[in-house]
Amino acid sequence: MLNFLNISLKDIIFQLKVSYQIPGLVEAIAARKIIIDTAQKAGIKVDITSLQQAADSLRLANNLLKAEDTWMWLQKHHLTLEEFEQLAEINLLSANLASHLFADKVEPFFYEHQLDYLAAVTYEVVLDDEDVAWEVFYALIEGEMSFQECARQYIQNPELRRAGGYRGVRYRSNFPAEIAALVFAANPPQLLKPIVTSKGVHLLSVEEIIQPELNQQLRLKIMTDLFSTWLKEQIAELEIVTQLEPDSYSQTFPELLKLA
Repeated sequence: MLNFLNISLKDIIFQLKVSYQIPGLVEAIAARKIIIDTAQKAGIKVDITSLQQAADSLRLANNLLKAEDTWMWLQKHHLTLEEFEQLAEINLLSANLASHLFADKVEPFFYEHQLDYLAAVTYEVVLDDEDVAWEVFYALIEGEMSFQECARQYIQNPELRRAGGYRGVRYRSNFPAEIAALVFAANPPQLLKPIVTSKGVHLLSVEEIIQPELNQQLRLKIMTDLFSTWLKEQIAELEIVTQLEPDSYSQTFPELLKLA
C-alpha cells in the first residue's frame, strides 16, 4: 500500500492526454488569451475596487466565507494568492468585454428572437412504451391518477421523482422543436397528448406560459450567449500550436497508429 505518492507535471499532462481533456484545455487557454488581448486593444482596464469586488464574488460563488476556507481551497486547486487574483481579474475582464462588445446589441437581439424567450412551466414524465403512455394519459384525464402519482410510478431519477416531474421554467429554445410547438400552443393548465421523440414518449403537463420580458436577468443571459458565440468564432479562426512533448508511444509503437 502506498504511503506517499509523488505526482509530476509530466504525470499530469499524460493524464490530461489519456482522459481526452487537452482539446478543452487548449480552447480554454485560447479563450483567456483572446479576452486579455481584445480587452487591452479596447482600452478596458481593471481598477482595484472592481477587482476586489470580483474576488469577493469568486469567493462567494465557491462558498469561501472564511479566510481559512479560502486558503484550503487555494491549496486544493494548487493556486497561489496571486493566481487567485488573476482568476478574479480575467472574470472581470470577461464581463467588461462582453458589456463593451454586446451591451447595445442585447435589445435588438431580444426583439428579433422574442419567440425564443417565451418560457413555460411544465411537469414531465418520459415513458418507453407508447401504449402505456396512452393508458396513463387517459387515467390522468379521467382523474384516476394524479400527475404526481404518475411521476412516482414511472420516473427513475430520484430528485425528479420527488419533485413530481417538475421541470421548472424553461425557455422555448430549451425544448426540442417537436415539443416546443405543442407546449407553446397549449392553454394552461393543460395536459398534452403523448409526444413521441427519439428519447421516448413524453407526457407533459403545461402549468403556465410566461411571456418574454427583457429584465436584468434575461439581459445578462443574452449578453453572455452573444459573447460566448463570439468567443467560439474567434477561437475557430485561430491556428493553435501546442508545445507539448511528442508522444513517446507514437515512436515506440507506430503500428498502433495505423488505420485498420
